[in-house]
Order: sequence, then structure tokens, then C-alpha cells
Amino acid sequence: MHSIYERDLDLNLLRVFVVVAEAGSVTEAASRLYLTQPAVSAALRRLTSAVGAPLFVRAGRGLALTTRGQRLFAAARPHLQALVEAAVSPAKFDPKTSDRTVRIGLADMHEAWLLPPLLRLLAEEAPNMRLIVLPVQFRTIVEALSSSSVDLAVTVADELPADTRRLPLYTGDFVCLFDPRHARPGKRLTLERYLAHEHVIVSYNGDLRGIVEDLFGVQRRVRVSVPTFHSIGALVEGSALLATVPAVVAREIISLRPSLRTTALPLSLKGSPMELLWRSTVEDDEAIRFVRDLVIRVAKTVNAPGV
Repeated sequence: MHSIYERDLDLNLLRVFVVVAEAGSVTEAASRLYLTQPAVSAALRRLTSAVGAPLFVRAGRGLALTTRGQRLFAAARPHLQALVEAAVSPAKFDPKTSDRTVRIGLADMHEAWLLPPLLRLLAEEAPNMRLIVLPVQFRTIVEALSSSSVDLAVTVADELPADTRRLPLYTGDFVCLFDPRHARPGKRLTLERYLAHEHVIVSYNGDLRGIVEDLFGVQRRVRVSVPTFHSIGALVEGSALLATVPAVVAREIISLRPSLRTTALPLSLKGSPMELLWRSTVEDDEAIRFVRDLVIRVAKTVNAPGV
């Protein structure tokens, strides 16, 4: 491959050569290329020197290809045409026929409410497209986007590279999830009663501190700390544990475990904006834009808080 670039051959000369071969005349080729006749003649001389063999001979008032010229023309013309078409006429994206695979990064709390309706829309509008879902969160999103391991992501994010595009989807409240058959939060959950109960928390640090400890400087009676929201419903059901979770997560859990309930927190706890994120380098990728638009549609139809 290196020898190709080491050869003293300006590939623009091939374009001049193909046009001259098609026109059969330096004068006509110069007109088509918006060049002077001397410039076209000089280009042909340079190409002939690089090839090491005559490419044209005089034929009446025009030019005719030699055998070597005919071989070069047959090889060069389709490649140049393909390059031009690739540059000025990119392949059009059709969701009905596309078989693209899009990699989407999701914070774990989004899988339940986002993925099922997103897959239903894909089945209807882009039946051959596929998704690869990867876990991300605010500590890993920069690396996931920078390394292109994901094409887009839905998560909370802080500082991001300047070339990151971000679109807020919603800002959700937190609620207290409990099993009324075992936990007794009362008609109005007070801070004293809240702190007296045992809790299950989600900690991305792998410790006994969650968002309440970090924001309010209080320490709950944590019975168990888990790394994701996936097991929260199973842990709360049938126990006296309280779980402080985003309202959108609580709704999905209760849809599967209708015996559970939620109540307002005794603390003013607002969630950070959940955002749709992607790199500017894929801004013009129609398949990724199509999936982004579907995510936005789903976020509006699930009635997420603040949407």
C-alpha cells in the first residue's frame, strides 16, 4: 500500500485523461474541465511520463487511445465515476430497507421504559435495523462517546467534550417506593420516619452512600447497596425496605409489581436532566439520526416527568 503513495503520480491526472479519452480532443476536454488547452496538454505529458508509455496517438483532427491507453481508460473510468458518485450522491437511508446496527448507551434506569416502545417503533418503521445496548452512566459516558463504542446515549452527564451534542429529554422527580404490606411510612412520610426505616440504595461507587447522602449530608440505615435499579422491585416487594428512586423507574416497577406503592419524599430531591447525547461526527449519519428521533418520540409518549 505504501508503494502506491510513493509513486510520483497525481491522481488528478487520471481525471484529465478520462475526459480527454471521452472527448477525443484536448480542446473539448479543456472546455469540459474549465482548464486551458496548455494545462490539459501538460497534464497528459505528466501522466504519460508517469505511466512510461504513450496513451494517445493523433487520429485526424483528434486523439485516439493506444492499447495501453485503452487498458488504463477501462480501469480508471469506473473507479473515478464511483468516487464522484460517492462524493456528491451519498447513499440514501431508507428505514424500511436499512439493516444498520446502531449502538445505544443507556443508564440502567432507562431500559424498562425506553427499550420496549423503541423496539416496537423499529419493528414498524425499520424492521431490519438492530440495536446493541451498552450500559453507561455519568462516570463512563465520556469514554463511551469518545471511543465511539456507542453512537448515542441516554443518561445524566456533567462536563462533556465540546463536540458532544446534547438534548434534554426530561427532568424527573424522586419518590419513595415501598411495600405497604410490610413498611409503614404513614400518610405523610416525615424525615424522622424516613431515616428510621431500612433502605435499599443504588450506588455506582459500590458503597453505602447514595444521592440522599451526597446531597443532604444525612445517613440512611442502608441494608443493601446495589449497582443498578434492576433488582429494586424484587428487593422492596415482601420487605420493609424503602427505596428512593426516580418516578419513571417507580412507575415501571409498579406496573410489574402492583402491590407496591410510592409516597412523596420528606426531602426536596430533584433529578438531574436526562439527556440524549451524541458526537458531532455522526450528526449527518441518517441511520443514527433516525434512532435519535425515535428516542425523542418515545420520551414524549411515555409521559415521563417534565417531558
